[in-house]
Amino acid sequence: MFYFLKIICYWLKHLLFLRASPHIQEDREKQKNISLNVRSIDMRNFFIISVLAIVLAVPAKADEGMWLPALIRKLNIGDMQKTGLRLSAEDLYSINNGSLKDAVVHIGGCTAEMISPEGLMLTNHHCAMGDIQRHSSVEHDYLRDGFWAQTREEELPNPSKIARFLISAEDVTDRVLQDVKEGMSFSQRQQAVTEASARIEKEAVGETHYEARVTPLFESNKFFLFVYETFRDVRLVGAPPQSLGKFGGDTDNWMWPRHTADFSIYRVYCGPDGKPAPYSKNNVPLKPRHYFPISLKGVKDGDYSMIMGYPGRTSRYRTSGEVKFIMDVTNKTRIDVREKKLEIIDDYMASSQKARIQYASKHAGSSNYYKYSIGQNEQLDNLRVIERKKAEEEVFSQWVEASPERKAKYGKALEMINNSYLDNDDDLALQYLTESLISGPEIFMAAYRAQALYNLLEKPDENRELIGQAVASLKLMAETFYKDYDAATDQKLAARLMKLYADRVSPLYYPKFFSVINKKYKGDFAKYVAKMFGISVFSDSVRFNTFLNNPSRRILDKDMVFNASGDIFDMMRNLGQETEKNTRQLEEGRNLLMAGLMEMQPGKTFYPDANSTMRLTYGTVGSYEPRDGVVYRATTTVDGYLEKEIPGDHEFDVPLRMKELIRARDFGRYANSEGELETCFISNNDITGGNSGSPVLNANGELIGIAFDGNWEAMSGDVAFEPELQRTISVDIRFVLWVVDKYAGATHLIDEMTIVN
Repeated sequence: MFYFLKIICYWLKHLLFLRASPHIQEDREKQKNISLNVRSIDMRNFFIISVLAIVLAVPAKADEGMWLPALIRKLNIGDMQKTGLRLSAEDLYSINNGSLKDAVVHIGGCTAEMISPEGLMLTNHHCAMGDIQRHSSVEHDYLRDGFWAQTREEELPNPSKIARFLISAEDVTDRVLQDVKEGMSFSQRQQAVTEASARIEKEAVGETHYEARVTPLFESNKFFLFVYETFRDVRLVGAPPQSLGKFGGDTDNWMWPRHTADFSIYRVYCGPDGKPAPYSKNNVPLKPRHYFPISLKGVKDGDYSMIMGYPGRTSRYRTSGEVKFIMDVTNKTRIDVREKKLEIIDDYMASSQKARIQYASKHAGSSNYYKYSIGQNEQLDNLRVIERKKAEEEVFSQWVEASPERKAKYGKALEMINNSYLDNDDDLALQYLTESLISGPEIFMAAYRAQALYNLLEKPDENRELIGQAVASLKLMAETFYKDYDAATDQKLAARLMKLYADRVSPLYYPKFFSVINKKYKGDFAKYVAKMFGISVFSDSVRFNTFLNNPSRRILDKDMVFNASGDIFDMMRNLGQETEKNTRQLEEGRNLLMAGLMEMQPGKTFYPDANSTMRLTYGTVGSYEPRDGVVYRATTTVDGYLEKEIPGDHEFDVPLRMKELIRARDFGRYANSEGELETCFISNNDITGGNSGSPVLNANGELIGIAFDGNWEAMSGDVAFEPELQRTISVDIRFVLWVVDKYAGATHLIDEMTIVN
């Protein structure tokens, strides 16, 4: 059977373009000229459909799939144990007893894991960078020097940080769809779904402090109820200097091999009763239902690896037209705008230590997906994903056409999706507006936050109390905003990105104030922006706070920044309304296509696209061959720090203490059997954004690493998984412990953990 399937996969690969060399462009015209009569073409199509049906009946490979932990017992546990897992399904996910899922934490855009009975929580350095940056100053530069709390009292609170634990997950599809009747329009169906979901969520939490969310899966063909417990007192405990935590910087980002101590440590606190509570000195460390023991055994090729976390978004079931939209609109716009934005920010950050601290987190947030978009477009093209998608759609269409019932039910699915992308002008404008004017310069968003105060000021006597609350909120915002704001830099961003927007989109989509720039300033955006920043209350903290001390609607009426922000968000609403016209059609088309695909392939075990709910992926540690003649080993060592070092370079500078420790080979119990200290490793686990900080576990459920990145050759992974190329990059937990213990001397943190030799 194995060899039969290998032969089938070989032919299918060529007939459906399911695999293509990134270095060889096949001559499509030669294929067209092959002498085939009509009958042979029909037979080829029949063969494609037949073979596809056989192959798709085979369950997904262990390395591909973001599986719901609640369904592991039903779908995966047998295969996981064959792959090497030594645990039961109950060990992984349990409602009644502590299990692995209870040590996995959602912290917003990243994942973290509990590593001690006293609330210690581990995640990536880049996931903590915003907090590290906010606590940093020229006098206490934690980005440059690192931070290590020697006592509980020294741990730093972070008001915006959360720690969310999954309590339970349940399939509620039947309950959600119980009021959906035959003959309903899709809008009516969605309304019934919304109302049922709200009832289920309310019933789930009752009088408890839990939170509940009914989340659609498989394009609203399935629905799961997730119940969470959220803690809001999360304190920073330790972080290595950026020279270790972000070693390699943007150059090494999304690349292998890596040498990066990408980790930070928090502690989760709760009230004395063990329940969530706002920050208080009276709070106590959380005692988690489960925390991960830490293994010093290390990894080697072929070892079982498993990752649990909260992947953000994937689009594995998107059509060829949707992939083209991602490439031509979403990614190209992001690349175009952020390239200019990063140039300006880079110049400012190079000017002083203060500037570097102020904009470190902003730069990291912008540059990460700038490079991601470049890599994704490159790999989607190299791996011919659009062609592969088209071939899959052809198979689906032929399956639909073969049955009148299927044609009536699914016949319009692809057409509805494709029609949603016929005119991209509105979408393109919205993308550029968001990147250039809303996420570009910061001042417009800051000014728009004053809109509520402006509305209240229309009736100052009647709204006196509400005005006081709005002013207090804006003053609080101002404390954080102006600490990390440079008006001169933002002015440069505004001028350049406003001009870019004007050059890239139709005048139909210009905000109203653009007409003033064209008429009064003759299209000179720099001149207009200079005037705007020169007089606005929002471009200077002193002027803004003076305004808040005596707020006046008249002042805002004359403020150029405030008026421009209103025009920008008015245009965003207008564009949103235009693009919304296609949304229902697109959602209905996706719903039908997904239902059809699952009906067409009844033997296939499907997994839902990522949507920030907890998932599990399992596979093995292993090397790979990115291109002819090149083999990447599965692990790296600290020697790479010395080999890559560029003294004084902001990406590749190595601290003196680090060099001394490496040269002394002072690795202690954290060295491998050859006496080397391994830094990072790769595995074929299936992750995406949101998995940053996820625990990487061995067959015994012990922590062996922290996931932090994917590899360049598989940047198409969010759209199409590439089993031969796709790798997860993780920092070796032994390297983490070595940095904490030997480099930082924070041995008291090691003492809290359970170490398995």
